[in-house]
Amino acid sequence: MLLDLATGFLTVIGDPICIALIFIGVVVGIIFGAVPGLTATTAIAMFLPITYSLSATVGISLLVALYIGGISGGLISAILLNMPGTPSSIATCFDGRPMALKGEAGKAIGVGIVFSAIGTILSIAALIFVAPQLAKLTIKFGPWEYFAVTLFSLTLIASLAGKSIIKGLIAGVLGMMFATIGLAPVDSVSRFTFGSIELSSGFDVLTVLVGLYAISEVINTAGSLGSNKNMEVNTNFKIKGFGFSLSEFKSQTINCLRSTLIGIGIGILPGIGGSTSNILAYSVAKNQSKYPEKFGTGIIDGVVASETANNATIGGAMIPLLTLGIPGDGVTAMLLGGFVLHGIQPGPLIFTNNASVVYGVFAAMVIATIAMLIFEFLGIRLFVKVLSVPKNILLPMIIILCSVGAFALNNRAFDILAVILFGIVGYLLNKFEYPLPPFILGFVLQETFEINLRRGLQYAQGNIFAIFNQPIAVVFVCGALISLILSIRKQLKINKAKAYQ
Repeated sequence: MLLDLATGFLTVIGDPICIALIFIGVVVGIIFGAVPGLTATTAIAMFLPITYSLSATVGISLLVALYIGGISGGLISAILLNMPGTPSSIATCFDGRPMALKGEAGKAIGVGIVFSAIGTILSIAALIFVAPQLAKLTIKFGPWEYFAVTLFSLTLIASLAGKSIIKGLIAGVLGMMFATIGLAPVDSVSRFTFGSIELSSGFDVLTVLVGLYAISEVINTAGSLGSNKNMEVNTNFKIKGFGFSLSEFKSQTINCLRSTLIGIGIGILPGIGGSTSNILAYSVAKNQSKYPEKFGTGIIDGVVASETANNATIGGAMIPLLTLGIPGDGVTAMLLGGFVLHGIQPGPLIFTNNASVVYGVFAAMVIATIAMLIFEFLGIRLFVKVLSVPKNILLPMIIILCSVGAFALNNRAFDILAVILFGIVGYLLNKFEYPLPPFILGFVLQETFEINLRRGLQYAQGNIFAIFNQPIAVVFVCGALISLILSIRKQLKINKAKAYQ
């Protein structure tokens, strides 16, 4: 294995064209990740035809560079503008934006860059050394196991609810309700479409994200311009290195390792991906913290958890793709197309039949991660300059970028209207102090929750208790119950403390 890996590195490093394309792929990926609506999937789709004329190693190296740059790039707009560039950067907004408002935008970006790189490198290590063993475990996952994992994830709504669990649950249910609009995932029954062809396709998760965070932020900021409520961001600061100290780095070791494991684990499970792993890691970090009340006020712990987990998902998602030939999300589905385009069939025999290409791709992923770290570090001061652009110029530009990104998803004007709709929904939720994270979590997980519940019931002929015949599923169901009990207990303690004040 080590010999194959060394050969892969020599193959990639010895090819100047391959190195140049990796660098180009990382830069383009960062740009696509930073612009809401233009994701890594879009970047790979655009560059896939170009790889046809390249060798297998060079072509797939370009695609994975776009992947790595695209996932990491989402932190830039998430921190600076409260706009998650990709679904994987949702939780980065929670503490990244408050840090920017406190004049620590450079520090927040620096933290995000470093821990993005660490999460990616650790997940690549897992991909290289433990991929076959992990793949054997995930192949045992059926509908009941996926349903139980999703159920456990949904119980974390309580930890993201903020001051009121009731409002958090209402927001979560509202998110799940919006996700049911369109055709049912199992039998394609039309639901809540009111005869509209556009609504038959439902709402894309990116239109929901961009609307809830970007457009609602624009509405809120525009409404506060000229008033005392307008929060100006301090951009006159000095930054040394990546903006944080060695002691701060060391303090995040456990958080980083835990979030990496969550990212890898979620990445391995097809259909879940980075849009869930970053929120899940953030929730766990908050629950395990000695100062959970500080989360959401602008601390590096939240940025570390989100960015480590979403980038660790990269290596995790590559494991079932390479070992089983199963793409976990849209990005890895595109990568599967890239492999097939070059005559390589991912599966158990790929390490035997195409070892040189696979280990060359592993080497390219490591080089792309280092390139991502360097390019984003060099751009920190440039990124932060975005905050000094006058609001009357910046806000219209944001709306234009959001509209272009929404239209680019499916080439539908309807998606632009959907972005505006969810912008209004997000503004109203914020105004009445309903938290947005539970809404997003409910929306993202609803389809996985419903599909696997219905499939499980079909296999068990309607017997819901059949779930207790699956040991892995039982573990996650117990975890969900424990999580729910602890959340309720925590809320009761908070209410009791308030009563004595």
